[in-house]
Amino acid sequence: MRVELNNAAKKQYKRLNEPYKSRIATALNRLELEPPDGDIKKLQGRDGYRVVVGDYRILFDIENDRIDVFKIASRGQVYRKE
Repeated sequence: MRVELNNAAKKQYKRLNEPYKSRIATALNRLELEPPDGDIKKLQGRDGYRVVVGDYRILFDIENDRIDVFKIASRGQVYRKE
């Protein structure tokens, strides 16, 4: 599978400190495996999935052979409506 970050997720990724950037990059690489690997759960009340990386969450959708990451944020911020 191919992982793609939307513009908001790219911006959020760039703002992370180096230790978390490395951990999230590792998690994104694990999502490319067939089947995706990690602490993955379906979101309740809306479409998508989440994977946990320490205090951060990566929210994504799976479409065909592509994983679309739409949000990377701390657990206190990630589920808030924009």
